[in-house]
Amino acid sequence: MLIKRSTPHHPTERDVTPEAVYQDRRLILKGLGLGTASLAFPAQASLLDLFSDEKAAPAPATKEIHYKAAARPEGVTLTPLEKATTHNNFYELGTDKGEPARNAHYLKPEPWALKVEGEVAKPFTLDVWDLINKTELEERIYRLRCVEAWSMVLPWSGIALADLIRRAEPTSRAKFVAFETLYDPEQLPGQASSNLGGGIDYPYVEGLRMDEAMHPLSFLAMGLYGKTLPAQNGAPIRLVVPWKYGFKSIKSIVSIRLVEEMPPTTWNLLAPNEYGFYANVNPQVDHPRWSQASERFIGEGGIFGAKRQPTLLFNGYGDEVASLYQGMDLRKWY
Repeated sequence: MLIKRSTPHHPTERDVTPEAVYQDRRLILKGLGLGTASLAFPAQASLLDLFSDEKAAPAPATKEIHYKAAARPEGVTLTPLEKATTHNNFYELGTDKGEPARNAHYLKPEPWALKVEGEVAKPFTLDVWDLINKTELEERIYRLRCVEAWSMVLPWSGIALADLIRRAEPTSRAKFVAFETLYDPEQLPGQASSNLGGGIDYPYVEGLRMDEAMHPLSFLAMGLYGKTLPAQNGAPIRLVVPWKYGFKSIKSIVSIRLVEEMPPTTWNLLAPNEYGFYANVNPQVDHPRWSQASERFIGEGGIFGAKRQPTLLFNGYGDEVASLYQGMDLRKWY
């Protein structure tokens, strides 16, 4: 595990509201009827529930988990739990950063089945809660960097993705790993509305190359700060790939499928000129609408009180993962 600190630099013209935040606000205005598209919420999801600070029901309670704690790296500041659970990208629960926490009560993460199938000798269905309750999970402190130019450092608990894949015994035809999020508009109201859900064609899908998935850093998280994942953070099981942008870290996974061809991925389908399949953190490749050269670390003060710091290649994990992309043009294969 590698976490590096960056040296802050003086504010620049990039120290303004990120373009993505502005776009999220536009989506909310559309959802309130100021756009041309109409809403189609499930019956229990009212505008009051979805856009106010009041919760219609309590979010699912998190539970203590058994885990082997990681040593806290010297000089590394963790993002407070409060910030990590109130500033989220989970469009199935709303596009504004505060909406997933407000709408978390819709998602019912227990019970939960995860299928592992495809080009494998031994497909299986995993009871995620059986795994959580009967396994001592491993804690890893990983930086997560969002394409919208903010980052967090969090203590995740879970298992190596490679361990789960090996259990299924991949065949020689398994070249990629495809992931899929739960599709249930009653639990994930953003899936019922093109406005609230950001215009995405659900269910959310993601993918990794096989060697990326088998890399020791690739992680299936089931806990955060010593408890099970909150709904807004992708309960009960999500992917964490720390050298890639956060949109690769698919949440609330119900299917892991090993395949021979490169699988479709949600953001690449939605905007292929902006979001590539690989999505490795690369400060030299700007998003078409904003720079990726620097980021804001979300600490005690939140995103707008955070100091801007240079973005690190591969999010600071280059020593571990750069060899995966030897000979590749990282500007072309972004």
